[in-house]
Amino acid sequence: MKVAVVGVCASGKSTLARGLRRAGYDAVDVAQEHSDVPYMWQAITKPAVLIYLDASDETVAQRSPQRGTVRFLPAQRARLAHARAHATAIISVDRRNADHVLEIALRLLADLRHAHLEGPPES
Repeated sequence: MKVAVVGVCASGKSTLARGLRRAGYDAVDVAQEHSDVPYMWQAITKPAVLIYLDASDETVAQRSPQRGTVRFLPAQRARLAHARAHATAIISVDRRNADHVLEIALRLLADLRHAHLEGPPES
């Protein structure tokens, strides 16, 4: 199952994608927050599942103190609006460590896989 992960800088995209790959998923972190092409995530990866990592300004500031500012976040969130609107799931990373976010994503993917295998109910 192809999984794309999007979110603002320091939301944990690379970490989550790496964890999903270790778990056997074809996962990629998409640098959509740097592109003015709203559907870049879709065109490049063609994912079956899109996970949006939601991080508050405070979380980004804590994770990236070397940046010293969160002035870039409104522009990044605007660039991510299309992806957020089409996300299979939005996971808040605030007050969660990488292992917890991975656990949530793995549960989501297992549920989706199970629902897909069961198929629609017969009428």
